[in-house]
Amino acid sequence: MTSLTIKNIPDELYEHLKQAAKAHHRSINSELIYCLEKTLLPSKLSATDFKDTAKLLRARVMADSIDAEEINAVKNNGRS
Repeated sequence: MTSLTIKNIPDELYEHLKQAAKAHHRSINSELIYCLEKTLLPSKLSATDFKDTAKLLRARVMADSIDAEEINAVKNNGRS
């Protein structure tokens, strides 16, 4: 495994990392590796997970179904 030294970390960023590590019961090193993996490695969602996530996002939308007439009315509002 490769080792890495990170220099000149801003104090505020280090404090956030330190607090996150404490909250997740990890060392600062483990927390940093977790953050890097989460950010840089592609996520592997199964089709079921993707579908479930889409359902949750759709449930958050408060609007009912919108028809083409309503869309055109909004698009044309203010154009005349």
